Formats: sequence, C-alpha cells, structure tokens
Amino acid sequence: MNTAVILAAGLGSRLINTVSIKPKGFIEFGGHTLIERSINNLKSVGISEIIIGTGYLSGYYEALEDNKSIFCVKNHLFASTGSFFTLYNLNKYLHEDFLLLESDLLYEKRALSVLMNHHKNDVILASGNTGSGDEVFIEVNKNNYLFALSKNQSDLSKVYGELVGISKISIDTYQTLCEWAKKKMDKAKQLHYEEALVKITVKKDIYVEKIEDLIWTEIDTEAHYKRAFDYIYPELLQKENE
Repeated sequence: MNTAVILAAGLGSRLINTVSIKPKGFIEFGGHTLIERSINNLKSVGISEIIIGTGYLSGYYEALEDNKSIFCVKNHLFASTGSFFTLYNLNKYLHEDFLLLESDLLYEKRALSVLMNHHKNDVILASGNTGSGDEVFIEVNKNNYLFALSKNQSDLSKVYGELVGISKISIDTYQTLCEWAKKKMDKAKQLHYEEALVKITVKKDIYVEKIEDLIWTEIDTEAHYKRAFDYIYPELLQKENE
C-alpha cells in the first residue's frame, strides 16, 4: 500500500477564533502544522502518494503540492456537501488500497503502523474513552466488524470505542462505496465518510481495531484545541522522545 488520502475540505466554522483565515489542517503545534505532521508520519511508514481532498481555502493545501508525492483534488461543492462527497470526488485518482485520514488530527505514528501491518483489508481505527467531547462512538458485531456509529451513545446497544479518523480502505470497498453513491447521490452528498461506510456494511465487513491507549485528538472545536495544547501535544512529545 503506497497511497493515503487526507480529507481537508471542511469549513472549520467552530474554530474561527483559533484558525483565523486558515484551514484546520494548518493549526500549529511546536512549529509544525497538523497537515505537515500527517505528511511526515505517512512518508515515514512508506506512503509515497498523498492525495488531499480540498475545498475551503484550498490554496493553502495546493501550496504543498510537489509534483511528485502530494497533489490536491478540490471538492467544489464543499460548502454544501459532507466529507464522503470529498472522498467520492477522488474516484478518478484512486486505483489501489489506501489509508484514509481526517486533516484535523493530532496523533501518534503508531496509529498508521497498526493499520499498515493489519491482516484485514478494511479497518477503522478506534480508541478507548477520551472524554474529549463531540466523540463519534462505534458499535461492533460479535466479530468486531462495524455495525453502527453515532455521536449519541444512547443510539447504540453497546459502545466499543471512539472513532479516531484514521482507516485503511481497500479499493474494492471504495468502489462499492462509489457504486452505492451513484444510486443515491442526493443522500450521499450529505453524509460524512464514516456514515457512508455504515451504509455498505451489508456488503462489506469493515473491521474495527481498537488501540485503547492511543494518544490522539481531533481539533474540531475551541475545547478540542485547548485540550490538545494542554494535554495531548505534551503527551505526544514525550512519547516521541522516548
């Protein structure tokens, strides 16, 4: 597996006081942006092609293109569509299995290594309870395959873990997603990518791998940013220096 996709089209409207006029992927910790950290992490585990699905303020990401390993594809409907449509928008460019990441993540590299070396073809990464707020909770079936997910725990029979926002997707499953979307495009345009994955679980088994003690956070709100700055980044820095 040589390819990774980073979804980076979102408006970041809940972070306006933090990111100002930049996309969420350009939040900095220790002098490095989130997107730079992801790119470096991906290259360190052997990823040679990184496709960034852009939308809002796409020029920031386009400046990272190097005509070799990084290129961008813009979702021109980013303001009215969910993250799945940004992923679907890449269908002309994806021809092999790939890692899938959200752009607003601060995480330890172990997350990528676990997925790269996993024996299953399709894997969603989960963590233990973070208490970070705005979590997406995952329910699995008896074989640890994705069954349902929700931000409301009461919607699920049992919570297995929290969605991290890093997955491994086979090209066969991606094509199944695209085929489903073509038949239900109006609905597909409004979904986040993880919601779309649930839609095809009747056809595809998507394994959920949980790393209980993974150091990570998404940065989608002001509270997330404060938690990342006060706790997650110091923990990550200590881990990296061990």
